[in-house]
Amino acid sequence: MVMSTGRLLRQYAEKYETADFLKDDPSRFMHLVRGSKNQEAMAFIASSLSYGSRKQFNPKIQMVLDQTGGEVDEWIRTGQYEDHFKKDDTGCFYRLYNNDTMHRFFHAYQQLLLTYGSLGDYVRLHASDGGTAVAAICGYFNHHGISTIIPKNTQSACKRVCLFLRWMVRGNSPVDLGLWADFIDRRTLIIPLDTHVLRQSDRLGLLKSKTATMATARRLTATLAGIFPDDPLKGDYALFGYGINQE
Repeated sequence: MVMSTGRLLRQYAEKYETADFLKDDPSRFMHLVRGSKNQEAMAFIASSLSYGSRKQFNPKIQMVLDQTGGEVDEWIRTGQYEDHFKKDDTGCFYRLYNNDTMHRFFHAYQQLLLTYGSLGDYVRLHASDGGTAVAAICGYFNHHGISTIIPKNTQSACKRVCLFLRWMVRGNSPVDLGLWADFIDRRTLIIPLDTHVLRQSDRLGLLKSKTATMATARRLTATLAGIFPDDPLKGDYALFGYGINQE
């Protein structure tokens, strides 16, 4: 039974980890800019806004990209975001995020860039693997009073941070960029866990949990490592493909 499930997931992973995956996925935005610093910054913004419906959040990510003119890193580093997201402006940007929320998020990110050079440089100094990288990112933004867009700690599954790390660490992929592959081992990444992934994992008998917590995400990642020992998060594409075929 386990071998059968493993073969099935390996087949789905190969079928769905292709350039076609980018079509409606938020990962496509990081492929629309040039240069590693712009790609890293665009990826972080896109992952941070990726909750709810793609039809709702993708236009918001596109709106930010349009404002940057493709120079995402400079737009944040030089404070150009303040032309679009005003401090104390309570007008809604997206769901729970108003313009002031976005201003504070970008201000904290700007301070990180000015202090460390890039988010990658910050993580390189404060983390040694996928788990400590999640904690380092959450810890920085929590210290700067940002706990809505970035989780304040790692008790939750931190799905969007884990997604960002998948994009940054996994290389040799038509989707993931692998910009941080030289200092984070992809075998230490944690799967981006949400209710959809939980549902597919339960159907396959990979997991018996209904709650998206970091502990659950780690258990599922360990199970996927039994199928993809050198690259557990290849299983993320496999579960996506399995879900598509179930629908």
